Amino acid sequence: MIVTLSGIVAEKLAEIVVVETGGIGYGVLVTPEDFSRIETGTKAKLYIYEHIREQTHDLYGFIGQEKKELFELLLAVNGVGPKMALALLGIGRINEVKTAIASGDVKYITRANGVGKRVAERVVVELKDKVGLVGADLSSVGLLSGTSFLLQDEAVEALVTLGYSPGDAAASLSQVDPKLSVEERVRLALKAKK
Repeated sequence: MIVTLSGIVAEKLAEIVVVETGGIGYGVLVTPEDFSRIETGTKAKLYIYEHIREQTHDLYGFIGQEKKELFELLLAVNGVGPKMALALLGIGRINEVKTAIASGDVKYITRANGVGKRVAERVVVELKDKVGLVGADLSSVGLLSGTSFLLQDEAVEALVTLGYSPGDAAASLSQVDPKLSVEERVRLALKAKK
């Protein structure tokens, strides 16, 4: 596993920087911000995320550890792959991206290439409490109404499995304290339906 990569930046090609170390040139995908900060002919240290699949072995590099950590958080969101995560980091400085996620600014997040409203909502719902900033009340920004809320709510998923429609499941759970355990919420929602 490659954790960091240090060496001389030999070339810059599109969003890739070529870091030479030990006689080998590693092509590393970076964010536009990092791309503009890294200069050819200078020494660079990048925190590396390796993405290995049958046909590919891509390296994603970040000047700072914090950006790499946010990249890995984004990858944990269903439907977000490495290229999309890199695009999400490319829409602004790291604090701007974190603020957009924490505040539920879906419009800002959809500025990233290939990111639609549904994926942006999923990013907000799943990561708003994980980015290290105080998050907004998602219901106030319209993300806990309708099916968007269903992206993360295990109690809704359980009720849907039991035959409820997503809308009925959400409606049944709206009267139940969300701080209770999933099992207790499902039990109370079932009890209220009878």
